[in-house]
Parts: sequence; C-alpha cells; structure tokens
Amino acid sequence: MLPTNELKKIKQELVEFDKQRENTIFLARIILKASKSAIYSTHRADFKKAKKQLDEAESNIKKTEKLIKKIPKLRSVGIYSNALEEYVEAKCFYGFVKDKKLPKASQLPVTSEEYLLGLCDFTGEMGRVAVILATNKKFKQVKQIKDVVEEIFGFFSSIDLRNGELRKKSDSIKWNLKKIEEVLYDISMKK
Repeated sequence: MLPTNELKKIKQELVEFDKQRENTIFLARIILKASKSAIYSTHRADFKKAKKQLDEAESNIKKTEKLIKKIPKLRSVGIYSNALEEYVEAKCFYGFVKDKKLPKASQLPVTSEEYLLGLCDFTGEMGRVAVILATNKKFKQVKQIKDVVEEIFGFFSSIDLRNGELRKKSDSIKWNLKKIEEVLYDISMKK
C-alpha cells in the first residue's frame, strides 16, 4: 500500500516550492528592472534616482533571500542569479561614476561568481562612458577608466577559468579594454 500521508506531504512541498519559485521569479524581474534603470540613471548623472532604484533592488533582494532561507533550493532559480549580476553591475557603475569607488563583493548579497559576472558587465558600461567622455574632450577621465578596466582585465587574466558563463563573460573585458584603448589612441593621434 502507498504511504499516502507521506505522499500528501511531498505534494504540499512541491506546491509550495512552485508557488515560491513564481514569487522568486517575480521579485527577480523587479530587481533586474530596477538595476537596469539605475544604470540608465547613472549614465545621465541622476544619482538621486539611481540610488532610489538601487534601494528598490536591495529591498527585493532581501525579500527573495527570506524566501530562499525557507526553501534553499530557490537559490538555483536562474533569473534570480541573473538579476543579482545586473545588480552588481549597477552598484559598481554607480559607485565608480559617483564616487570613483567599487563595492567589495563582501558588501553585497551575492556569490563570488555573481560578483565577478557583474564586474565583467561593468566594463562594458565603462567602455560606453569612455566614448562619451572622449567626445566631450575629457581625456584624463578616459585614461582613468582605461586604468580601471585594465586592472580588472589583469585580475581575470590571473585566474584559471574553466569553460562556462564566467569564462565567456571575462572574454568581453578584453574587448571592452581594446575599445577604450582605441579611443585613447584616436585621441592621441588628433592632438
């Protein structure tokens, strides 16, 4: 005979997991949107709005972490990890543009891998800023950006990455650095 009481309990666990998985996906979308918006606001130097958007992302990260504390398996929901990568990118971009400072991984509610993936994406935003600064003849700031991206590239070059998402994204750092170096080269040729 089937252990019906135990099967009912398992069914309830599955129903609850599915419900909380949907909640996690919903919250992850809010985190992702708020982080993307914070990047957009930072590009426009609207730091007050960017801070508000980052606060919204952080509030929803806390809500999601409460769900994960109850059901640890929710941590593996892919969109949540993607949202955290975007959040890291937004925090790094905001921190650098506003205060010339990047947050430490230990200061953020993310895994080491999510931090590194966000850092890779951050270099793409820095490439965009370098082009805008060069257009506005702010060459010293372009050089500062190149130095930061070069330092990040140096770090990633020093670690042994296996094939995977982090390996793929770390390759983008090289291309972002190359773009910034080309901007600096073009500047030097026009002087």
